[in-house]
Amino acid sequence: MDKDTVAAGGFVVLFVLMLLRVPVGIAMGIVGVGGFALVANLNSALGLLAGSPFSTVTDFNFSIIPMFILMGAFASAAGLSTDLFRASQAWLGHYRGGLAMSAIAACGGFAAINGSSVATAATMTNGALP
Repeated sequence: MDKDTVAAGGFVVLFVLMLLRVPVGIAMGIVGVGGFALVANLNSALGLLAGSPFSTVTDFNFSIIPMFILMGAFASAAGLSTDLFRASQAWLGHYRGGLAMSAIAACGGFAAINGSSVATAATMTNGALP
């Protein structure tokens, strides 16, 4: 089959599967393996399906995720985020817009510590919300 036809059909099948309430990851996996089977052959697609999860799970770049979780647990238990927010609130809170400025300063400090913007936003929300 033509690759463009397979791609267009894959999008249609993907949206139909999502309308049928199939989870997005599973729908993408079904469409990806099916499309690869149509472009190459079924044995190659099944080989890809067998080897890809193992190579993804054993990737060295994902080994740091437990360390980020552990560091977040330590920072939460130590009260680092609330202390950092209180310190920035003491320095900048009396200015006009001080809450926003102190939240930005605390987020900058915490982001410099851990390097993850998503973890910083989640952590600082708990400190700034009250």
